[in-house]
Amino acid sequence: MTSPERVAIIGTGMIGTSIGMAAVRAGDAVRGFDTDSDALAKACERAELVPATTLRECVEGSTLVFVCTPVPAVADVVSEALRQAQAAVVSDVASVKARVRQGVSGSTKADELRRYVGGHPMGGSERSGPEHASASVLDGIVWVIDERADGDAADRVEAFVRKVGARPVRMDVERHDRLVAIVSHLPQVASTTLMGLAATEEAGEPEILLLAAGGFRDLTRLAASSPHLWGDILLANGDAVGRAIDLYIERLSSLRELVLAGDAPGVERAFGQAKDARLSLAAKPTVRAGVAVLQVPVPDRPGVLAEVTATMSDAGVNIEDIQIVHSPEGGRGTVHLMVAAGAAEDAERALRERWFEPLRLA
Repeated sequence: MTSPERVAIIGTGMIGTSIGMAAVRAGDAVRGFDTDSDALAKACERAELVPATTLRECVEGSTLVFVCTPVPAVADVVSEALRQAQAAVVSDVASVKARVRQGVSGSTKADELRRYVGGHPMGGSERSGPEHASASVLDGIVWVIDERADGDAADRVEAFVRKVGARPVRMDVERHDRLVAIVSHLPQVASTTLMGLAATEEAGEPEILLLAAGGFRDLTRLAASSPHLWGDILLANGDAVGRAIDLYIERLSSLRELVLAGDAPGVERAFGQAKDARLSLAAKPTVRAGVAVLQVPVPDRPGVLAEVTATMSDAGVNIEDIQIVHSPEGGRGTVHLMVAAGAAEDAERALRERWFEPLRLA
């Protein structure tokens, strides 16, 4: 059991407020500061943070400081927090690490720099603002910690991360930026590009979005993210994002050639490899035999999701993942259930006994 911390949150958006809520849940005292007074007021009401009127007031007497501002401001705010809070370990949550560390190193004294620990909680969604915050955002997520940070300071941040329910992973910051360019930043680019393409085509085909099925909605969910936030992120990680886009274009071009050549085995092989990789990604480490995906059509009415999950509970089947896809016509939808492969038959049987009609996709 770690000792209670005095936590300061600078920047009370969705992630900052979620960290504050998780810290309060863990028994820590938490102060918050934001240059946006409305965001700060909402965060304090939602997360039980003590509001501060200045950065200096926020970090005074703190033991841990988390800088959760937009990426362009992070380095300067970290440096200021290190100067103002002489006894505190200061971390940040920026999704780009190398440029932030470079900025902090260039404006911070060496003795203060030892108290800085770059971090990145890999949580959140396309929603932003304190009104969408929740302590559960941090539950079980990977929280990257700069492996070059001072050992004692990094240990302090790691202990906090574990205490609030996340999973710390130490990593080189350049490697972090290269990997998130693929698994975080590129999906945002792809989602935004696809939505932009469909919106452009709608000008000539006004019914195109009426035909949008679940797959389109899934792939374009991230397009609802904050343009300002993601513009900052992509530009801060420009080289890695550019390389990721190049690799993606190469993959698209290869698949295009297979389709144009009528190479059915090649197309099927490409889809099969991606499917196997996706199912492997979805399986928890404890699900060694893989997973199955069940597609369950459901009426759009109150309580139907509870019926599905209760059915799985009664059958003794654990749900590894769940997704709801609403029909654009309304009145119905589809639940995608991911269960351990060995439990798929029991899951199907139990659902059919409750008059559902599951279809096994994988």
